[in-house]
Amino acid sequence: MTSLKTPVAITSLSVLTLALMGVSGAAWASGGGGGEAVSDAVIAEQQAALHAATEGQGFGPQAPRDLAKTEGSNTRAFGTAPAYTAMTLCDIHFHENAEHKGGDFTTYAGNGDGHGFGTGYKYNGTLTDAELAPLDHKVGDSEHGDLVPGDTIEIHFVHSTAQATPAPTLGSCLSESITNPQLRVEAVVGVLVNDPEAADFTKMAALEQVDGLWQAVNLPNDLGTPVTYAGSTTGPGYNEKGSPFEVTWSVRPQVVKIDINSVDTWLQGNVFEENHAHGVRNLVEDPALLSPISQ
Repeated sequence: MTSLKTPVAITSLSVLTLALMGVSGAAWASGGGGGEAVSDAVIAEQQAALHAATEGQGFGPQAPRDLAKTEGSNTRAFGTAPAYTAMTLCDIHFHENAEHKGGDFTTYAGNGDGHGFGTGYKYNGTLTDAELAPLDHKVGDSEHGDLVPGDTIEIHFVHSTAQATPAPTLGSCLSESITNPQLRVEAVVGVLVNDPEAADFTKMAALEQVDGLWQAVNLPNDLGTPVTYAGSTTGPGYNEKGSPFEVTWSVRPQVVKIDINSVDTWLQGNVFEENHAHGVRNLVEDPALLSPISQ
């Protein structure tokens, strides 16, 4: 975890760090069997707890959400972050299954373990036997399982208006000079395939400085018109409480096929020290916690 001298910043963002994103009551192995999914009642209880914890407390709009539902009654003042090209990239990480629902990823993965693993949304399309051919090694192995061909991931390219440098955890998006920067997440949903001709994740996540700003210069911009909305930080640590952070989201609706071997290469060595997929937050459905989408 990146060390900042601002304890409040570290505590507030810690739910999105690799460590806390890995908290789970039981292991869930998507690539090799899987655990027992919790009941619908457990998810309903979590949604009720979120409502109780946020009602009347003044929280801003939350994320993730169903992108096809544009309604929302949370109108807390929220300035849209600048275009990502005018911000600096500070963090890249991804979640197993899409946190958002929409576009080419509306197939529900199930309730999962109740702690963010085994849930979310999957690619709706079909893949060939060759694309689904199993590997002879594990990718992104953790106590929650590993990644296999056919898995869906949601990649978050996090940008900040602070003077930030790409580094481990979302704490890198702050600075000692600006602890409340504007944040923007450019989200890309991918499906992993065993195909060296598919998109190369190491190239997609390659970083360069452009006019003094760190950028993922190969960020895909051919996946349909992004859905942009006002939301928050995500992750299963917020299943039963509100996120206090304001984030401008830009979620591409189409899915890109990504060579799983390139993901393996990236996980084995990257500046963000990412080595496995994170869990997902329950879809936020309470209208009082959603912003209206104008597009």
